[in-house]
Amino acid sequence: MLKYKRILLKLSGESLAGDDGYGINAAMLDRYAEEIRKAREMGAEIALVIGGGNIFRGVSEAAANMDRVQADYMGMLATVINAIAFQDALERKGIFTRLQTAIKMEQMAEPFIRRRAIRHLEKGRVVIFGAGTGNPYFTTDTAASLRAIEIQADVIVKGTRVEGVYDSDPEKNPHAEFFPKISYLDVIRKNLRVMDMTAITLCRENVLPIVVMNMNEEGNFTRLLRGEEVGSLVHADGV
Repeated sequence: MLKYKRILLKLSGESLAGDDGYGINAAMLDRYAEEIRKAREMGAEIALVIGGGNIFRGVSEAAANMDRVQADYMGMLATVINAIAFQDALERKGIFTRLQTAIKMEQMAEPFIRRRAIRHLEKGRVVIFGAGTGNPYFTTDTAASLRAIEIQADVIVKGTRVEGVYDSDPEKNPHAEFFPKISYLDVIRKNLRVMDMTAITLCRENVLPIVVMNMNEEGNFTRLLRGEEVGSLVHADGV
């Protein structure tokens, strides 16, 4: 029995860059795809949202003086590049996938249709959501929360390169306090960088748990699904 059956996995674009700092690192891509393959073999239904920072960083200096809406659309396109790369990595491992985008790109992907996405998951396909929400001013964190609620996911798993939620950056502060469990309200009060406030509020209003964990540690994802205590759980207020 899986602790979580249907999962929305949120990865940052930077995580795909690995130590390169930008672009797509083939080894990191393969590592994440392998983790998802193992989770699929356990019977988990998995959807993905991937950020675009690894691609967009290369043009961020030029985008600094751009209109915010135009820059956000560029960021959405960056997420689609990552989504296509991830789709290819998964399919090379024999995993059936579907890419759905919030902006129509019919030659490359299906448009996002909620019922179709749920049906793909029920059939065992990994569904990748690209182009954020399709709207400027909203981050891929918010897109992940929105899509997770729409597909009735059991949990959002935010894959990072640290062990979970801390009161400060543990890579810079060796004395940072780790929170194995924390409420949505405390995340907001402490202004912790779990996800952006819009995403946290959406999860809080819909009582959708968030697990923040180190995706770079092999086997963490499957251990979480088996019910082991991995990372940090962001849960309902008062629980």
